[in-house]
Amino acid sequence: MVNALGSNSILANPHANVKVANLRTRILNSQLAPPCSLLLAPSSFHNFLMRIATRQAVRPMRLDDVSQVMEIERESFPTMWPPTAYKRELEQNSLAHYLAVVQRNDVAPAEPVFEEPEHHGGLGRLFGELRHILGSEEEHELPPPDERPELVTGVVGIWMLADDAHIVTIAVRESHRRRGIAELLLIRGIELTQSKSQALVTLECRVSNEPALALYDKYGFERVGLRPRYYSDNHEDAYVLTLNSVLTRRFLARFAELKTAHEDRWGRFDTEL
Repeated sequence: MVNALGSNSILANPHANVKVANLRTRILNSQLAPPCSLLLAPSSFHNFLMRIATRQAVRPMRLDDVSQVMEIERESFPTMWPPTAYKRELEQNSLAHYLAVVQRNDVAPAEPVFEEPEHHGGLGRLFGELRHILGSEEEHELPPPDERPELVTGVVGIWMLADDAHIVTIAVRESHRRRGIAELLLIRGIELTQSKSQALVTLECRVSNEPALALYDKYGFERVGLRPRYYSDNHEDAYVLTLNSVLTRRFLARFAELKTAHEDRWGRFDTEL
């Protein structure tokens, strides 16, 4: 289990987007010139429009998200090796379920369509097949984050096993931490578990990852074991955490309260599952 939850980033309130949009409407509809404090240089006004056009959603991860998710993984787990083979996870692992949080920008230019490279000759085809078998990710050069129609800001991966739903990763883009995204991913992961009639959620977490442990404690996870030297980068121990009975009335009532509190603080995210 790997986790990357909040670190040094500025708190953001999605409700502010509504206030800004209303303010912009009042300015544009007014017969009077806006006060000096609201005059914007062209570049600032462009950034202003970008912010009010942004929407956020949770949806299943797609193959064309892989390059962006790899960006997040490198930020979150820079010493992790080998990197996760997301293409193989999505195409070949029937147990795996990945969800992504995306920030949609209506005024960004169209994202280019990438085509799979051709492998000429027998040797080229052989290397192509080896990459496919080994799950190697073919990453593409991406435009700057603010020019992407969809910016992937977080991802959660869950394996639906016979006896439990095992969270294998939660990671958030560094620029978007402390905005409620990690908690949202945990919420949607638990909901996915419930939809599959799984009563038990499990995961591993670094013993030093206090923000993640605080989040898991909040949702009722219990520390039931310790895996010594579990992480290969620095041989850090991992707690084994479990959340039992996510289908019980007692948990459902508490879960509903936590979801309402999250939405009140961070706003509503579209859900497309």
